[in-house]
Formats: sequence, structure tokens, C-alpha cells
Amino acid sequence: MKPIDEFLEAYEQAKKMTPEQRFFAGAELFDLSCSISKSGIRHQFPDASEEDVLRILRDRLALARRLEQSR
Repeated sequence: MKPIDEFLEAYEQAKKMTPEQRFFAGAELFDLSCSISKSGIRHQFPDASEEDVLRILRDRLALARRLEQSR
């Protein structure tokens, strides 16, 4: 199963969960989101090493945090 399919399946399941269950599922969804993002980074930068992919992901997460905080 592709990461995006896993994400969509998890999303559908989350809609049926209690708030407490959704809270604990958050970490798993974050991991899935990172997996999807890393796949996109690898597609964008096919020659990137795993270290490079992780660095780019960290940079993008940091940017997202800064943008969220500036709202």
C-alpha cells in the first residue's frame, strides 16, 4: 500500500474515533505524513541521500512551524 493510501485510510478511521483515540493516533498520523513528505522530497531530489532527505524534511517542518507561529 502506498503511503498516501495509508494516510487516507487512517484519516477515514480517525473520523470514527473518540477525541481521546484521535489524540493518541496523532503521532502515527504524523509519522505517515513524514513518510509521504519524504517520498515527495525523493521525487523532487532523486539523487539526495537519506541524510539530505531528512535535512530537507526538518527544514520544511521548521518553516511550517514559523509560518504557523506568525499567524
